[in-house]
Amino acid sequence: MAFKRDKKEEEEGTGNPFQNLDKTAVLQEARTFNDTPVNPKKCTHILTKILYLINQGEQLGTQEATDAFFAMTKLFQSKDVILRRMVYLGIKELSNIAEDVIIVTSSLTKDMTGKEDLYRAAAIRALCSITDTTMIQAIERYMKQAIVDRNSAVSSAAVVSIFHMTKHSPDLVKRWVNEVQEALNSENVMVQYHALGLLYHIRKSDQLAVTKLVAKLTKFTMKSPYATCMLIRIVCKLIEDQNAASGDTNWSNSPLFDYLETCLRHKSETVVYEAAHAIVNLRRTSARELAPAVSVLQLFCSSPKPVLRFAAVRTLNKVAITHPSAVTACNLDLENMISDSNRSIATLAITTLLKTGSESSVDRLMKQIATFVSEISDEFKIVVVEAIRALCLKFPRKHAVLMNFLSAMLRDEGGLEYKASIADTIITIIEENPEAKETGLAHLCEFIEDCEHTSLAVRILHLLGKEGPRAKQPSKYIRFIYNRVILENATVRAAAVTAMAQFGALCPQLLDNVQVLLARCQMDGDDEVRDRATYYHSILASQNKQLIQDYIIEPLMVSIPSLERALHAYNLHPSPTPFDMSSIPLSTITTSDPTEMADRLRTPSGGVASEPTAQATARVESYYEKLSAALPEIANLPGTLFKSAAPVMLTESETEYVVRCIKHSFQSHLILQLEVSNTLSDQLLENVTVQLEIPEGYELIKETPIPRLAYNETQSVYIILQYPPSLADSVTSVGAVLKFSVKDCDPTTGQPDSDEGYDDEYMLEDLEISLSDQMAKVNKPNFLALWEEAETDESMNEMEDTFCLSKMESIQEAVASIVNFLGMQPAERSDKIVAGKSSHTLYLAGVFRGGIDVLVRSKLAVSADTGVTMQLTVRSTSEDVCELITSTIG
Repeated sequence: MAFKRDKKEEEEGTGNPFQNLDKTAVLQEARTFNDTPVNPKKCTHILTKILYLINQGEQLGTQEATDAFFAMTKLFQSKDVILRRMVYLGIKELSNIAEDVIIVTSSLTKDMTGKEDLYRAAAIRALCSITDTTMIQAIERYMKQAIVDRNSAVSSAAVVSIFHMTKHSPDLVKRWVNEVQEALNSENVMVQYHALGLLYHIRKSDQLAVTKLVAKLTKFTMKSPYATCMLIRIVCKLIEDQNAASGDTNWSNSPLFDYLETCLRHKSETVVYEAAHAIVNLRRTSARELAPAVSVLQLFCSSPKPVLRFAAVRTLNKVAITHPSAVTACNLDLENMISDSNRSIATLAITTLLKTGSESSVDRLMKQIATFVSEISDEFKIVVVEAIRALCLKFPRKHAVLMNFLSAMLRDEGGLEYKASIADTIITIIEENPEAKETGLAHLCEFIEDCEHTSLAVRILHLLGKEGPRAKQPSKYIRFIYNRVILENATVRAAAVTAMAQFGALCPQLLDNVQVLLARCQMDGDDEVRDRATYYHSILASQNKQLIQDYIIEPLMVSIPSLERALHAYNLHPSPTPFDMSSIPLSTITTSDPTEMADRLRTPSGGVASEPTAQATARVESYYEKLSAALPEIANLPGTLFKSAAPVMLTESETEYVVRCIKHSFQSHLILQLEVSNTLSDQLLENVTVQLEIPEGYELIKETPIPRLAYNETQSVYIILQYPPSLADSVTSVGAVLKFSVKDCDPTTGQPDSDEGYDDEYMLEDLEISLSDQMAKVNKPNFLALWEEAETDESMNEMEDTFCLSKMESIQEAVASIVNFLGMQPAERSDKIVAGKSSHTLYLAGVFRGGIDVLVRSKLAVSADTGVTMQLTVRSTSEDVCELITSTIG
């Protein structure tokens, strides 16, 4: 029966004849290659099977691949064109697995220089796939001839093969620049395109050479539209690099920008679109500079070709995010595209209109979307949802219409990503528009009744626990939450218990009812649910406000792996002093979701930890493991790893030695991890160190050099510094010099020419040790309550000062700069600013190294004369920290 079914499928054309291939059987069949005379048809079929297995991920052993390879070489005696081309493919696929593949070099060289054009291009590709650095010189003469061959297929194959060879022999291919330059003048469009790509790849590390190349090519029109498109991309990168170096953001000042505008009038539609796409994607482009590109895209909107209409509307959709006014001129064309037979085009057209339309047009547009939204894929539904999110923030009064539409979309069929985008949009609207809170929570409550996605249900339950107790009628949400305890899996039940505890903590009138429900949850079948219920029930029963605040309303925000490691160390080496929680670093995830905190401890039954959580935790742990392996001394440092700052470059990214620094803060020590890369193939570096100009107050504890640094390797120099006793001295600038011993070596082998070297040094950029390096972000959901409590708390210190931020032109710019400078977490969504406001209050919360709590209130006002004025108030348990923050800003 199975045979009959397979036969029927094959007859219908739906079966895969290679579906049940066995590797061993196929390799046994490869012995047929040794038959005399060669059977081309049979051998071609067997080779096809081998290539199919390899491309499906089948792993061949070295001996198996070698045997098959040598058997395949016997097929060179056949003159069958199809079999010969299959042999070339086989050589390419097996060259990385089999041994002694260079045995076919002479055969391939003969084919690439022969008279049969059908063989030559494929032979070049196969030959270059087996060629290593020691053999390049042997084929150099043939490759030079192939690059400039009159046959375009041969020339293209040679250029592309050389491009792949640059990965392992970047210096050797530079000797073929003249031939590649000649190929650039080819009449064939693909040869010209490939030659330009290779020429740019060879010269891209030399900006002056690239500038000369671009200056030469922009003076005349290239015949290949593909090469012109590549040139446009090279020009864009050059413009941004030059303007970044000069600090000028006015693209129209660059002569290269004029070239982009001339390409808008090119005869090839491909080039015209590429130029328009390039202009609109330049960073900080003004509306005036966008105008010619938008005009071209507007013409494409009425093109009879669907691909041009799609490309134009998709690009306009992106432009509408940053420059909606520039796209407004296209609104009439976009409205005509709503009825386009291609639903992808219609979707993009209407979402673009949503971004550029007026408040009065919202109702009409939503009705038009409703007619076809069920016909499009999830990918384009997500585009619609994102446009609706932007529209809700732009026109808050239309939240009822838009949220009803989103609610209807939630009830439709769809995958996790699609449903998550809708839920994210509703949550964003709730957070940004207080009037939409009740409506949004009601829609989400209805959704979780039938939600099939655990991660989404958990997130909504967390939101209900956060926002529900502050709603007008908090009791109506309890039913939806408790239903999850009865009907859902263990992960969702645990999240529901946590959400109920929030109601008990924040709504005294509901406390008794919540306690009854929590008591029932203590009989749950899952230990996580039982433990949570018991935990929250006990804390609420104590009626201790501080306990409830610390463990329910604002749960512990520490790094769970670090806490576990510190407790284990404390148990192994007990101390007469109590365990100090302040020595534990804060979590890198700024969330107050207790469910997410539990995910970091273990994966709850029935669910998996979220990917961002796992990645963030893994990154912190990897830093600590790397430091522990390189510096066993950190086990003796007080406290544990407090914060690892983002990497900072101390050199340009394209210099001969690349150095970047990662700063790791402990309670009283700073570890500098200086990652050094050697980009010179003819140099071997030894005894690599970084000499610092140790600032006043700092003390150098230890430095670990790099013994040996070969070409293309990256290793780290570690330096341990002790922070100064005075906090004011901890923020400083440190001069640095890279010192090492150099040995000249053979680029191909990496072996030094002699045992003797010479000392050298390389100046690095100054290293800034900033306030943000010593400050960790912490989430404070009830910031205003804590701020008021701190005012009456005798243990809290307060300092206030006024500053003039003359270089800041807007409130948004000032807020972003302050958050980045202080390294603290914005609270009460105070980093969200309504456009056009002349005053704003920013709330920030953080913890200084050593576990010192810090609260900051920044009142900002903008004026045309003085820029932004800031009144800064700092409250902390340490007077020195208050003084450090105010003095550092000053």
